[in-house]
Amino acid sequence: MKTTFAYTYTILRYVHDITTGEFVNVGVALYAPQARYASAQCRTTYGGRLNKVFPGINGAHFRALMSHIQARFEEFGEQLASELPLNEPHNVMEFALSILPRDDSSLQWSPAGSGITANPTETLDKLFERMVTSHDEQPARKHRSDQDVWRNFKHSLEERRLLHHFQPKRISVKDDEVEFKYAWKNGLWHCLEPISFDLSDAENIREKAHQWLGQITSVKDAGDRFKLYFLVGQPQQEQLRPAFESAISILNKMSVDKQIFLEQDAGKLTDLIVQEVASHEASTKA
Repeated sequence: MKTTFAYTYTILRYVHDITTGEFVNVGVALYAPQARYASAQCRTTYGGRLNKVFPGINGAHFRALMSHIQARFEEFGEQLASELPLNEPHNVMEFALSILPRDDSSLQWSPAGSGITANPTETLDKLFERMVTSHDEQPARKHRSDQDVWRNFKHSLEERRLLHHFQPKRISVKDDEVEFKYAWKNGLWHCLEPISFDLSDAENIREKAHQWLGQITSVKDAGDRFKLYFLVGQPQQEQLRPAFESAISILNKMSVDKQIFLEQDAGKLTDLIVQEVASHEASTKA
């Protein structure tokens, strides 16, 4: 029998007019203390339904707020996984309101809901889809973003309590730099980078691979030693398979230490990081 955990969640709402109370759901936060889990998903765009219902939104400001709220929850989740917090909240609202207090602003938290889950990450995904994106207009074919690809790998890392080891890292030379959102150090910097090649045509796929080849080639002589782990999403259209194979070949031309993992290899990457972390921790205790 699977172990189950109690959780609480809250919906983040964009209220355009406090007087009328009309709102659109823009995010979900979930907290499962027994599972040592807390995270949030927020909209990364303001177009589509949100822009139609409430035109004139400051897009840059909205995206920055969404990014900040999601990042704070993810930071708390990483602290939970490493058992650092001393005064843990009793439910999701305590932490949500510490990030975004109740006031007369356009962003408001809904009353908390609750439930039982065997997989908090999967439950958060389902809540986000049901509460936030279910009413969006769906394009004829939805192409996955880099963040969509990262989410699949992130699930595997969260399940093994590895996500808290990662931090942003900027690899730089005198005239250029590349920033990685997910990196950890064990003698050298291990940098994870999600790349979606689920694009509209072959030219865009090859162009994206060439862009990465150029960026990494530019910083390959940086003072910080680093190794790259590319987390690669494949195109959904079979006719784009040759372009995808060309993209992988282009990435392999980088003259740096690297490994490339496909989405179905998330478990292999996780196992590798588990070994690296265990080796590092053993060496520091010796």
